[in-house]
Amino acid sequence: MDGPGPLGDFLQARRALLRPEDVGLRDVGPRRRVAGLRREELARLAGVSVSYYTRLEQGLSRGASAEVLEAIASALRLDDHEREHLVRLAEAARRAPRARRPRPEKLADETRDLLRAVDGVPALVLGRRTDVLAWNALGHSLLAGHLDFDSPDDPARRPNMTRMLFLDPHCRELYTDWRRKATAVVGNLRITAGKHPQDPMLAELIGELTMRSPEFVELWRDHRVAPCDAASYDLHHPVVGAVTVTQQTLSIARSPDQVLIVCTTPAGSPSEEALALLRQTSGGEHALGAVEVSAEGRDRARSHPASA
Repeated sequence: MDGPGPLGDFLQARRALLRPEDVGLRDVGPRRRVAGLRREELARLAGVSVSYYTRLEQGLSRGASAEVLEAIASALRLDDHEREHLVRLAEAARRAPRARRPRPEKLADETRDLLRAVDGVPALVLGRRTDVLAWNALGHSLLAGHLDFDSPDDPARRPNMTRMLFLDPHCRELYTDWRRKATAVVGNLRITAGKHPQDPMLAELIGELTMRSPEFVELWRDHRVAPCDAASYDLHHPVVGAVTVTQQTLSIARSPDQVLIVCTTPAGSPSEEALALLRQTSGGEHALGAVEVSAEGRDRARSHPASA
């Protein structure tokens, strides 16, 4: 086995975040050469032998019991999402299945109907690796109007929201607090990687971002895990200006690896008015590059800044 693997990497990263004083240990002795807790300190807190914990972290042991994992999770002070991630990584290390290249993801007819039913709000369907499988006109105009509306229909041309967030200048400029959005996306991607450790296409995406984005490397190295369920973001849209939306992630029962993302705004808010204006200015066109916003429309968007 080359290197410690995902389980060992995760344990090392979480151990490095804890200081002796965080867990009631006195920092005595010679100058510490490692960030965070030493392996022997973590092993003592978890009630396991140093040699066993070392083998587990180095990827040399794959048989950790549920009790041992719970003890290590408690010693590392993991939250519920991180504990689930740890268990998934340990199970994946035990199975170690042979990697197979999956088929391109498809959108079920029922899911396409669902997307059409929420046409009044920006919405899109993401696959396992955050590929855009489909979006409605308003979702496309709000989040990626500079791209071809039909691109999700071709697996070879599908936009990937994680790749766009880090590598597409339009998407980087869209989020006022880009760092916060990027942190959330990487934390969710960590969960996906734990669920599908043998997915070569997911590994390719992570590898590409590692090579091309130092910011991704920094966030990925942190090993924090958190689901993207619901969060509000301030956007600076090139057509309607400031908009605050709550991006909510909804599970799709018929396709468990896919999610429906909807962007909502409070009723009667300036942000709702901005989305209404975006719907009008789009005029049925799918590409924002073809949209010419009237001076009156621009003035209206500027005079109604989104609420924080």
